[in-house]
Amino acid sequence: MNFIPAKNLLWLVLGAALLAAVAGPLPELAPVWLLVLGGVGLAALADLVASLAGAHPPAASVPAVVRFTKDRAGAVPVTFANPGGRARRIRFAPGLPATFESPDEEAWVDLPAGAKHARIDWRCTPRRRGRHAGLLACTEVGSPFGLWRLRTRALLPCELRIYPNLFSERRQLAALFLSRGQNGAVVQRMVGRGREFEKLRDYLPGDGYDEIHWKATAKRGHPVTKVFQTERTQEIYVVLDASRLSARPVVHDGIEQTALERSLTAALVLMLAAERQGDRFGLAVHDDRVRLFLRAGHGAGHYAACREAVLALQPSDRTPDIAEIVRHLRTNLRRRALLFFLTDLTDPVLAEDFVRHVRVLSRQHLVFVCQLCPPGVAPLFAGAEVAGDEEVYARLAGHVRWSEMRALARQLKPLGVTVAMLTNEAMAAQLVTRYLQVKRRQAL
Repeated sequence: MNFIPAKNLLWLVLGAALLAAVAGPLPELAPVWLLVLGGVGLAALADLVASLAGAHPPAASVPAVVRFTKDRAGAVPVTFANPGGRARRIRFAPGLPATFESPDEEAWVDLPAGAKHARIDWRCTPRRRGRHAGLLACTEVGSPFGLWRLRTRALLPCELRIYPNLFSERRQLAALFLSRGQNGAVVQRMVGRGREFEKLRDYLPGDGYDEIHWKATAKRGHPVTKVFQTERTQEIYVVLDASRLSARPVVHDGIEQTALERSLTAALVLMLAAERQGDRFGLAVHDDRVRLFLRAGHGAGHYAACREAVLALQPSDRTPDIAEIVRHLRTNLRRRALLFFLTDLTDPVLAEDFVRHVRVLSRQHLVFVCQLCPPGVAPLFAGAEVAGDEEVYARLAGHVRWSEMRALARQLKPLGVTVAMLTNEAMAAQLVTRYLQVKRRQAL
């Protein structure tokens, strides 16, 4: 606890000093200014003793976990204890991490008489996803006589969690999430008969020979047909690349962020869509090794576990090891699954390494490679007219990179791997659209 002289004490000392300056040359007035100065000193000392006896600042407390959404305003609930129940006025300022922005630097809190507690909501906006431990609470109250200001600083046990902002994708995804087959929604038409066995029934004219169950036919003495249904539960895995290439800056909604941030947001939206479709979804994060692997599950609880697992995920400075992630997935995934690789294969060495090892996965699983299209990468004659000579060379460079990506897609297509170029503005919507197309065509 620190004791700071209040304005009242400073004014009293200033008045005593002026009186001493005026009465100093006059010996007959010396006892007067000495008495005034001594009175001020005794009053300040008595006020200080009274403050030490019981005028401590109220203790501040916050919840153990406070959750925020990146780039959206939130609040930290702060509660002040007032066991005595007397009216007090508190000056409060929180010590938030540097990633937070707050419109106010401090606030005055009034504790009414008889109130045991008082609560305020400190408004702030986080600018970076992650996890922060501890919150510094700085409080100040006045002494009983108003001559001192008592200040305390306490580190409160609190965890601030900033989650990715999924609200920025709501415009593109509003129509996609309507196709759920519930009241008021549009039911998607499924192409094909399904692959999951449901039951046996007697043969009807028009049934194909491949649908006849020959063992049941031989046992019963008449033709028996197999009936299939649409797969209700499938496994979806998102494989996130958190290597050095994921640290490339991109701009979305006027805010600069990393490519990993955009991929992570799209991955969470995809898992949310899979959860609403009733599928099982999992997550894998890698750079030169597998940093995180969550086996496929279902339900809101599993989605919350995936979101918590990647809360503090940041890009590393390492080069991805494709062989390691392929080996890990091949070992741990026994059931056929839909794999979405959110990565960057613009590096020719990484692209060649990916082509060499992905065939091990594509023999069993359905693999999609989704890349974020860099700015300026497009066909030569796409877009508006060229404005100057410098833009001609920029367009040519973008066309060369676009041709390289198309060549990689043609190289992976015979292996059963689909390559998709996602735009920055609609990355999550395009990813969910790919997933729903696979569901509709029963390609898995």
